[in-house]
Amino acid sequence: MSLATVPVEARAGLHDSLHADVWHAHTLAAPVAHVVATGAAVLDAQLPGGGWPVGALTELLQNPYQHSEWRLLAPALARCGTAAVVLVAPPHVPFGPALSARGVASQRLLWVHTAAAAQRLWATEQALRCAGVDAVLAWLPQVRPEQLRRLQMAASEYNRLLFVMRPSAARQESSPAVLRLLLAPGTDGLDRPSDTLQVHIFKRRGPPLDHAVVFAAPHAGLAQLLAAAQRPLPLFESHHALDRTAA
Repeated sequence: MSLATVPVEARAGLHDSLHADVWHAHTLAAPVAHVVATGAAVLDAQLPGGGWPVGALTELLQNPYQHSEWRLLAPALARCGTAAVVLVAPPHVPFGPALSARGVASQRLLWVHTAAAAQRLWATEQALRCAGVDAVLAWLPQVRPEQLRRLQMAASEYNRLLFVMRPSAARQESSPAVLRLLLAPGTDGLDRPSDTLQVHIFKRRGPPLDHAVVFAAPHAGLAQLLAAAQRPLPLFESHHALDRTAA
């Protein structure tokens, strides 16, 4: 019996059963396991499952000397759990008070300092395998696709959040990452920096996105200073008046 002779109702059910687990390019795919919300609803709406995939590799690309990863990731790191967040070879020491103000306790941060590419890869994989780790952030400017695939497999096996920071030039290279994003600071319309962030999603399991996702993402340290500046100053009374009582 050919498919053409199957009743319409049965044909629809057969189609659903055959394609329940198949990703269609015109729709966003279901997440690999579960997700952690990004903290920006407009970005969640463009990510499969509505957030960062747990148990999968996410790549964040940006230009040299641009460090927007904390502005992007702090909300998710604050809500993903209370276990360690391992930082492999970050270019700068994280500013603990600012991250604490965003909900990421400094006690959770474990910084692995190493310059050699092979050691960075080893440390990243070992961190993914460690118990008591919620997320791993690794700065890997030089990494091959097969090495990324190994990290992807470890993230999947141990169900970890994994973010790998790479230079924007790596956009042309192949990668097993399920998500690849290009970050750029937002502007106020006059080419002046603003507190917004532009995220270009150039790889996802879903239809291509031809525009950047823009949302508010203030610098953690700057936001802390602005909040302090907006608080009214306390009023003080002077208690240094001279005693002019006549003798």
